[in-house]
Amino acid sequence: MNVNDAEIVLAILKNNDFEPTKDLIEADVILILTCAIRDSAEEKIWGRLGFLKGLKRTRKKDSFAGLLGCMAERLKTKVLETSDMVDLVAGPDSYRDLPRLLSLTDTDQRSVNVLLSLDETYADISPVRLNENSISAYVSIMRGCDNMCTYCIVPFTRGRERSRPVSSILREVEQLSEKGVKEVTLLGQNVNSYRLKPKKGGLRFADLLNRVAAVNPEMRIRFTSPHPKDFPDEVVEVNTSY
Repeated sequence: MNVNDAEIVLAILKNNDFEPTKDLIEADVILILTCAIRDSAEEKIWGRLGFLKGLKRTRKKDSFAGLLGCMAERLKTKVLETSDMVDLVAGPDSYRDLPRLLSLTDTDQRSVNVLLSLDETYADISPVRLNENSISAYVSIMRGCDNMCTYCIVPFTRGRERSRPVSSILREVEQLSEKGVKEVTLLGQNVNSYRLKPKKGGLRFADLLNRVAAVNPEMRIRFTSPHPKDFPDEVVEVNTSY
């Protein structure tokens, strides 16, 4: 999911005249996409921020560093209070706001947007793939989760469950197929509870699987992650022989 989020962020920034670089020394903006599912993941981020602080001392020009994703959502403004390396904090539903947040850093203001959304799915954004030569790709079909599992922080860092319109999913899969992608993994915190609004009735995950598989019968369709309590017989019985 973080790979897919990174591709969404890249698309948004490229549409606002930013260009990626493979040379960290030359970067004007460094954005770290984070996970908060385990403490070890967050410890790696703190270590990375320490590395960037040391790097900044050796640079000949100023740069801005931002923390994105679940760790940003969980800690919110505490990140700005703890680290003098972070200039920007944006949660998983705030990526559209990145150009504005970055413009504030240009005027030496530290910026934060950690508002969670009830309808944001980035459905209208075509992700810019990090590896254009790969025959595999990720396609997000939903965001957030409504299961309040005692061991999981996802509902608090990625918000409530909302499904992406099927038309936008099929359009993205078609585009990937045209680019030679042979394998697509459908992403969601709980993919088998996929359902378009309203909650009662509407297209379900088994129906979506059928439609996605019909785009290109030679394309392999995978999905992650399903929750056992929502796994219906219809998914097992999906016939994708076209």
